[in-house]
Amino acid sequence: MTDPLDKATSKAPTTLGEGCLSRYDPDALSPEDGTEFPDAAQLWEQLHPQDEAEQKP
Repeated sequence: MTDPLDKATSKAPTTLGEGCLSRYDPDALSPEDGTEFPDAAQLWEQLHPQDEAEQKP
């Protein structure tokens, strides 16, 4: 049987930080990495329907 890791076709994006602070480097990401999300603002509003004014004391 062949090594299943040989089938990986994409390279992981560059990361910044170490351990639990590790994150993808936003400058290294591209549309090929799946960074396009045109409905992000709409999703945010659905998940957080409260106004900022309501959250302030």
